[in-house]
Amino acid sequence: MAVIGHVSLVGAGPGDPGLLTRTAIARLRAADLVLYDALIDERVLKYARRAQRFFVGKRAGRHAVTQTAIHALMIRAARRGRCVVRLKGGDPFVFGRGGEEALALQHAGIPYDVVPGVTSAVAAPELAGIPVTHRGVASAFFVVSGHDDAAFASAIAGLEPNGVTVVVLMGLGRSAAIASHLIDRGWSRGTPAAVVVDASRSRQQAWRGTLNQLASDGVEVDARGAGTIVVGQVAAMGLSTASAREVRRVAGGQYVRG
Repeated sequence: MAVIGHVSLVGAGPGDPGLLTRTAIARLRAADLVLYDALIDERVLKYARRAQRFFVGKRAGRHAVTQTAIHALMIRAARRGRCVVRLKGGDPFVFGRGGEEALALQHAGIPYDVVPGVTSAVAAPELAGIPVTHRGVASAFFVVSGHDDAAFASAIAGLEPNGVTVVVLMGLGRSAAIASHLIDRGWSRGTPAAVVVDASRSRQQAWRGTLNQLASDGVEVDARGAGTIVVGQVAAMGLSTASAREVRRVAGGQYVRG
């Protein structure tokens, strides 16, 4: 009888390897094959020292490998007895097609597990000093993909204007159109808005302004990285957190600036 391997759908978080879970690191160290996405930091891949690494990423409509081919790669490798890690930015089940891949593995009879990751929907605003909920300001947040106009419009159709924090993933290239659509739906032009690019990385950038400025394409950030858009009153909160470069560990597990 052939030995069946195993597939782990692993969330790599927003980028910084320090945000990986211990389980994610263990899966990478045990992997024979890692299929990784475009936004995976090279430092994360170094945990998979003995694995074959294969890029299957998608960026702005450019697909290195089709989704169907990714399914086939995972299934074929597992049937050959290999331990496979399907490595995704953020969390596998937050706009990462992890559900599709889990179904494909299940239908093929391949053992698999899911290792949650820190989603950028919460981490990116948080690392820029923006809480997606805050008592007296926002009691809920709504996460939506921004890469497709029709899908975005359908998703927000039932939202009460200015009622919740809206977090848009994969919408950086369409930020002006997204903001314009919200204004057309009744959102105030003065609603605070923010854009966070390359969250958790040394090159992280953050822009804050209003929905009207966002609609006017007035965002001054390098748009080549992964971006998260935040719309709502919480985007105006002036929280200021220490960067990784400002913090160092000292004896006793305390942190000081320096």
